Amino acid sequence: MPLLLDALYTGLMEGLTPPKVGPIQAPALPMRDLLTPERFEAELVRFRAGYGYQSEQGDRRALVSLWSKWHFGALLAPYLAANLLLERDLPVGLDEMGVWLTAEGRTERLQLAHAGRPLTSLDGFTRFSTLIDDHLTPLIGRLAALSGASAKVFWSNAGNTLEYFLNAVEAHPMATPGIAEEGHRLLASRTTANGRRNPLYQPVRYFQPECQGEADASATQRVRRLCCLRYLLPELSYCGNCPLSNRATG
Repeated sequence: MPLLLDALYTGLMEGLTPPKVGPIQAPALPMRDLLTPERFEAELVRFRAGYGYQSEQGDRRALVSLWSKWHFGALLAPYLAANLLLERDLPVGLDEMGVWLTAEGRTERLQLAHAGRPLTSLDGFTRFSTLIDDHLTPLIGRLAALSGASAKVFWSNAGNTLEYFLNAVEAHPMATPGIAEEGHRLLASRTTANGRRNPLYQPVRYFQPECQGEADASATQRVRRLCCLRYLLPELSYCGNCPLSNRATG
């Protein structure tokens, strides 16, 4: 089955690293161990230093938010590819996976206990339940507690990355028409299947800037609903999708 996962890494995913499948042991770090205050603090110091900041420089909320964006990128590309292209649910619960970290302390690669299980449902509110309930919900709770930032910031980071990779998967050589439809339906729903508020609701919006003459479709702006706070770090500014810098309305 690991070879089947490897087959996904073609086209737009060619430059990405497939998950490693097998026992979660060094040099991989179990997610639960990473999220202990002592270990996460050590990795955050390395992460901060990688941006040239001393141990106490940089807004902590922004640093952890930026760390989460790297993590969600490493997590969601393989998870969505396996889920949508192979209809397999990867074991991304905090007790079933680990991560390979770079020298700068950020997530580079997933370590999975096994190569996943066949999906039991193709419904958007069910097929991503492992991701949402077993990974994002407990992880974001810990990141909010460790950083002091609102959980909404981290859900926004996750949703922004999720929306990006849903669009990317649609262009994969193995994709079939409408393959990401259920994922987009999830992001378009204000509430979950049980009626609770959906924290992944509409993470980004698309706007056509007002201009004279005919509209230029190539000028469409992709704008996050919430800022990721990176502008609070020295020498970093707003990201290209920031709602604060775009001031988009609609």
